[in-house]
Amino acid sequence: MASVAAAEGAAAALRSVLSRAQQAAARAGRAPGSVRVVAVSKTKPVPVIRGVYDAGHRCFGENYVQELIDKAPQVGLDWPPPLGRSRVMTTENLPLLPEDIEWHFIGNLQSNKAKALLAGVPNLDMVESVDDEKIANRLDRVVADLGRKPLKVLVQVNTSGEESKFGVDPSGCVELAKHVKLNCPNLVFSGLMTIGMLDYSSTPENFKTLSNCRKEVCKELSIPEEQCELSMGMSADFEQAIEMGSTNVRVGSTIFGAREYPKKN
Repeated sequence: MASVAAAEGAAAALRSVLSRAQQAAARAGRAPGSVRVVAVSKTKPVPVIRGVYDAGHRCFGENYVQELIDKAPQVGLDWPPPLGRSRVMTTENLPLLPEDIEWHFIGNLQSNKAKALLAGVPNLDMVESVDDEKIANRLDRVVADLGRKPLKVLVQVNTSGEESKFGVDPSGCVELAKHVKLNCPNLVFSGLMTIGMLDYSSTPENFKTLSNCRKEVCKELSIPEEQCELSMGMSADFEQAIEMGSTNVRVGSTIFGAREYPKKN
């Protein structure tokens, strides 16, 4: 019953977030549908995610490769399971999340895990965290090897200047975006992403920096700014981010509640 209550609570919270996002867009003179809300379901169980899905939402995000693979539908790929694993069909080992979910990978991606991610998540819609040429090249090769359709990617920019943050320096975002656009035919350069400050909130300066990066990238690549997404804003600041031009906000705890990490012994 606890999971049912959690799912219902998450669905109600989603509706509130979507309403707030639409209002923020309206305040900025933008269309309500100009902002995508990525429901970040890190550490949350499938039944709770399913509650948000059943409320009509389709775009979800995860930070860790194995957690996303475990949640993504694997119908026909692993049944019966290998010896040593339960071979009894239960609600625990059946894929409960539908295939029409659009998954966004938003965490740091190591090149040696790119193949597992793309092979294990057939409905992966976007990788938001491309921060160097090595991972871009690896994703490009894996997409080709698997015969997948071109994968949408965002270039992650470190707008706070913190060494603890992943992301290309703003001074290097144009060259990385150009590399993806011109040298990675199996990737679709779709825009820029930033995380923000150490506490995962952002300041207007972070948002302005990413917006300025977009201007430079679009000028260099001769593409209109509306074709270059800005993924910025999280639970604490997504409304401000939208008012400053964000097209993609990543909202986790405001929808799903606090993260649920395993307790250490």
